Amino acid sequence: MIKKSKKDIIKLGTASMFNDVGSEMITPLLPLLINSLGGGGVAVGALSGLREGLASLFRLFGGWISDKTGKKMPFVFFGYFFSVLARLLLSLATSWQYIIALVSFERFGKIRDAPRDVMISDLTKRRGEGFGIHQMMDTTGSVIGSILVLILFWKLQLSFTTIIIIAGFLSAFSILPLFFVKESKSKSKKMSGNFFKDIKCLNHNLKYLILVTSIFTLANFGLYMFLVLMAKQMTGSVSIGLLLYVLFNIVWAIFAIPFGDLSDKIGRKTVLMLGYCLFLIINVFMALYQNFIMLVITFILYGLVYACTQSNQRAYILDLSKGCKGTSLGIYYMVNGLVSIPAGIIAGFFWNISVHAMFIYLGFMSVSAIIFLIFTKEKIK
Repeated sequence: MIKKSKKDIIKLGTASMFNDVGSEMITPLLPLLINSLGGGGVAVGALSGLREGLASLFRLFGGWISDKTGKKMPFVFFGYFFSVLARLLLSLATSWQYIIALVSFERFGKIRDAPRDVMISDLTKRRGEGFGIHQMMDTTGSVIGSILVLILFWKLQLSFTTIIIIAGFLSAFSILPLFFVKESKSKSKKMSGNFFKDIKCLNHNLKYLILVTSIFTLANFGLYMFLVLMAKQMTGSVSIGLLLYVLFNIVWAIFAIPFGDLSDKIGRKTVLMLGYCLFLIINVFMALYQNFIMLVITFILYGLVYACTQSNQRAYILDLSKGCKGTSLGIYYMVNGLVSIPAGIIAGFFWNISVHAMFIYLGFMSVSAIIFLIFTKEKIK
């Protein structure tokens, strides 16, 4: 990776870092804010579903339209801008319906994700390292945001409105580094302008990989939410759960670059297999042993799972893309985002039966993902 390219990846990572600082300050407060304005469980569920579903659709649109126009930076810039604007407007919320509408509006900012990932891919041949650097900075923002909300809300006891305004202004710094990133020229396949024709650019191996990642998503849908809930049930403290969530993000941030670099050296499939197997181990041990020490270990191992899988899955998608990179990533984001909605519902159903039942189910899905991953190819077919 040449020096200037690495600097540009760091600039994109800095934008993501500031954006995630604001996002992680607001996200844990949303259920509490909705509840304070009269919204119940249905409102919280609607918010969760819309956040995932709309983000998936906008990511797909951003990927495809950036391939069609041949431009990436305009979508990256306006994506971050919309997120900042929506967060600042959220401070004016007077009803839970208003919150849902604005959070849905904020999801439009996700048009940036696929074009930004393509830019990172174009900046380096060492995609694992490049995505690892970006993921490390993105996750560092999550750590900072999580710590800030702990201090501002639970320690200083500031109001929802004040914290949201602070988060919005911190998010605004995400726009500044983008002025100093120059979009590199990349060879892309000419798009027809018809989406249903353009998706034919996905080759067999790429489609199969998206299938594999979606099976893994049925297990790895955001397990940390249930783990935080378990921490609260074990200790009676919300703060302990949030501190463990910070620990999870710290481990993820520390190991994102090493595992990305490792995937460049030994192959994406091998590193993904390591992540999938680690996730299986988590579920086996949590199904058998449920105590606080095991929960702490689980948060640490779960950070390693994310370091192995999240950025390397995107790098793997681009490895198998024939040229319509934005569209390929957009479909990957869309499929996994939509799958995560029923995945959470199914896991919640088993959770209501028993915690053991949920982890047994997640373990079964982990085994399924591992078996399917064995037959993935690392070359374009």
